[in-house]
Amino acid sequence: MSRNSHTSHSASLIKLWKRALENRYLVVQISRREIAARYKGSMLGTAWAFLTPIIMLAIYTFVFSIVFKARWDTGSSELTPHFALLLFSGLIVHGFFAEIISNSPNLIVSNANFVKKVIFPIDLLSVSSVGTAFYNSAVSVLVLMLAYAVLNGVIHPTSILVVIILLPLGILGVGISWFLSSMGVYVRDLHQAMGLITSALLFLAPVFYPITALPEEHRWLLMINPLTFIIEEFRAVIIWGNMPDWRGLVIYYAIATAVAKVGYYWFQKTRKGFADVL
Repeated sequence: MSRNSHTSHSASLIKLWKRALENRYLVVQISRREIAARYKGSMLGTAWAFLTPIIMLAIYTFVFSIVFKARWDTGSSELTPHFALLLFSGLIVHGFFAEIISNSPNLIVSNANFVKKVIFPIDLLSVSSVGTAFYNSAVSVLVLMLAYAVLNGVIHPTSILVVIILLPLGILGVGISWFLSSMGVYVRDLHQAMGLITSALLFLAPVFYPITALPEEHRWLLMINPLTFIIEEFRAVIIWGNMPDWRGLVIYYAIATAVAKVGYYWFQKTRKGFADVL
């Protein structure tokens, strides 16, 4: 029997981060395995991680800027950056979060051997999942910054702050991942609902349109979306060259940490039954 199903597990995030540091090599190896598995058997391998965002950005540029001649209304008479870049930046943030939560319901189920046969820190699977999403998003961010430099001749110094912008979304994501991965063991239909949830998050966020496109009485629908604030701050530092909303980030970090703590507590309390169900 697995030790995981009988021992008492601490729900302390501090102890978790210490164990994550102690097992950082393992976390990195799991992330690398997931990345390699995604491109296994393809001729170009992980080169697709770079080619895919480049090709998609080229398509967005052609369709929205040349075919539809789309514009981003900022309420200012000044020229706005390329619509495709604004769209792509929103899709990067959404893709990062969507990848985390979409994979979460099957995270434990697809790694049942870790639960049953070996003593393994299965709570670190969610951490590795976020690390994999960070890698994929980092490649897209690099493509975005290079495209912005080509079209505008400059990369804003504030772009370096993009890590600080995405980190709280990663913390929120790992908390939700712990909850979803635990629930996914007991409720297998949960995975089927992820497509609907990620689609709702996409269209109820300022990805294809600015917040000002909605009447004020309906903007609350966007503001309760956890992606909205991050998308706006992401664009602020990369596209507009502005400093982020530090006060808003502190609040977001606090909320994300609280969600992570609740998610981790839930995971630790429900993991005892994993071996029996799997």
